[in-house]
Amino acid sequence: MPFLKLLCVFLVGVTMLAGCSENRDAPQAEQASPSSLSTGENELAGRAYAAMPGNIHWLTNDTDPVYASSDARKGGLFRAALLSFPMTFRVVGPDSNGSFRSAILDNQLSLINIHPNTGNIIPELATHWAFDPDKKTMYFKLDKQARWSDGRPVTGWDFAYTLTFMRSEHIIAPWYNDYYTREIEKVMVYDDYTIGVKSTKAVPDLHLKLGISPTPEHFFHPLDKDFTSRYNWAVVPNTGPYQISEFKKGRYIRFARKKDWWAKDRRYFKHRFNVDTVQYSVIRDYNLQWEYFKKAELETFGLVQPKYWYDKSKTRAIENGYVHRIWFFNDLPRPSHGMWLNQDKEIFSEQYRRLAFAHAMNIDRVIDKVLRGDYFRLAQPFFGYGEYTDITISPRPYDVKKVQALMTQQGWHRGDDGIWSREGQRFSVTVTYGYDDHMPQLVVLKEEARKAGIELRLEKLDPSAMFKKFLEKNHDVAWMGWSTGMRPSYWQGWHSDNAHKPQTNNITNTDDPKLDALIDQYRESLDEAERIRLSREIQNSIHEVCAYVPTFMVPYVRIAYWRWLKLPDFHGTRMSDNLFDPFSSTVGGLFWLDPVIYDDTVSKMKQGIALPPVTIIDTRFKVTGDPP
Repeated sequence: MPFLKLLCVFLVGVTMLAGCSENRDAPQAEQASPSSLSTGENELAGRAYAAMPGNIHWLTNDTDPVYASSDARKGGLFRAALLSFPMTFRVVGPDSNGSFRSAILDNQLSLINIHPNTGNIIPELATHWAFDPDKKTMYFKLDKQARWSDGRPVTGWDFAYTLTFMRSEHIIAPWYNDYYTREIEKVMVYDDYTIGVKSTKAVPDLHLKLGISPTPEHFFHPLDKDFTSRYNWAVVPNTGPYQISEFKKGRYIRFARKKDWWAKDRRYFKHRFNVDTVQYSVIRDYNLQWEYFKKAELETFGLVQPKYWYDKSKTRAIENGYVHRIWFFNDLPRPSHGMWLNQDKEIFSEQYRRLAFAHAMNIDRVIDKVLRGDYFRLAQPFFGYGEYTDITISPRPYDVKKVQALMTQQGWHRGDDGIWSREGQRFSVTVTYGYDDHMPQLVVLKEEARKAGIELRLEKLDPSAMFKKFLEKNHDVAWMGWSTGMRPSYWQGWHSDNAHKPQTNNITNTDDPKLDALIDQYRESLDEAERIRLSREIQNSIHEVCAYVPTFMVPYVRIAYWRWLKLPDFHGTRMSDNLFDPFSSTVGGLFWLDPVIYDDTVSKMKQGIALPPVTIIDTRFKVTGDPP
């Protein structure tokens, strides 16, 4: 799935940097190569081309609206912050599923992608595509100019190798092993620049599944048991506009724009990816990042949290017009923010206790008291997927009487401290979180939960340590959110195949035969109407399990940015979840830096000359019912 970045291999860079054991040259083939290789090399030894089927109706898209500004100019340094240094540069295998991963993933292109406003297919590494009548196969013509970061051409064999790589036990990635075995049957190479990708079954929206990414075999060969250690800090050849150029562990990571990037003049990439350098510096406290931003040592700062939008924005840089603010509404599937209950912990092993916990969480009070009514209550973990979402599901309300009924029916009583107790066990759990700014929300939840007889112990960890704890399944309650794709994906987070084992996304350890059966049917279904029905049934089953307490959804972005950053007149796309995303091939790289305005701003700041304050509210893609 090219548009669900978790489902493909996305590997970045050109060389091995500090921490890796060796540099790797491309391997030489051991057998005679097929005749007439268009690359003129012998690396593809022993591989025969498949026979191309006839009567293929090729499609392309060179008519959808462009969504970049011709006013954009190249150059400059964009400075961003990380709360912690990533545990690895690998995007598969142990410790790879952290937040920085997206910066690497977004610099690897797929065969095709989705236009962020029209929803139509647009080209990336493929210039043309076609659908087979079997409803399981797609064909692709590759862009002959596509290149890896090391200058090698991207060929059909790189896509064939994706299956070998993703199915390998050496990558220690069970989810990928399963997906690329169970869902993708094979890649057919017809010539170096024409391929077919076949699903194991017919599915609706086949293009969302088969537009896979390539993997550079010449870099990874041989793939062996040392993969996770050998490539932990590897900068791997990629196909996108940037590559990691320098890093210092614990301090910063720098990306450099490829000045001669092969796709820079393609229709949907032209005038995008404009800054020369993107630097992520580790600043381990969000409030400290705000101080760096106010001193113009970071270019942007997120203002989604109300205290920043309403209170902390009353600062000289914003009031004097040197920093602009924007509130931009988008329309896309919502991340599943919430509280994830670990059912392998005894306190959550019974449904009635999970129900009691859910009814003890006063999410609405947090929205009203801490978040100033700007956030919406999320109903369930799969919201915003159109017909695939059951909009009749409602979140469980705060209800002290309901908690009391559930607990007393099972022989619990409230102790002298007011906490539910039975046979020496207290209803006391640890909520693990990773960001200081979430503490006020959790403090309110803690106060309200105590009224219902449940004790919340708050544990704040470094974000990387927090996520590692969740993946190792050592938490009681995980306070976090998962990113989304174009369609709901259930197996990785809710199927028992991924329960009771580390390094999987089933962090609730849900192990429910009824739910398993529905998920298996959903994965095997050949009919879109049936998949929609199954999707809704799955969501109701997840709701019944009650291992997830949904919290908030935010249908917009709010950002402060120094005025030398420029956006197109339309500011962003329907799918933009960050107007200053430097990399995403779908919606990123729309902004640029203006050196004239930079010099003017610095001059006026030194002279104390104020400018009119600027706040933009863009409701173009606002969905009815969103906050005002």
